[in-house]
Amino acid sequence: EVQLVESGGGEVQPGGSLRLSCVGSGFSFSNTRMYWVRQPPGKGLEWVSDISESSYSISYSASVKGRFTISRTNAKNTLYLQMNSLKTEDTGVYYCATDPSGTVRGQGTQVTVSS
Repeated sequence: EVQLVESGGGEVQPGGSLRLSCVGSGFSFSNTRMYWVRQPPGKGLEWVSDISESSYSISYSASVKGRFTISRTNAKNTLYLQMNSLKTEDTGVYYCATDPSGTVRGQGTQVTVSS
């Protein structure tokens, strides 16, 4: 059974930073492209970033490019999302997932950016 457990969310002021983590189990993490998706309040899931198995290929949505950094440590089955220069519009529940639509995702971690 695939399990994804996110952590690291919280409440920060605009301009602040957070680092999210996601530990995967029940599948071959090192052979799986991984994704971060988020759900803003009252909206649907949206793709944020993804990283290839070897970290060679990385992509970001236009809204987070230059502010967020995705990374992974395959030896620890862990995916990360470093979020800097946070904006109020980054508020939402963040999920790690094994597909870009977030069909297989964890329970999520809440990120709130508010002054």
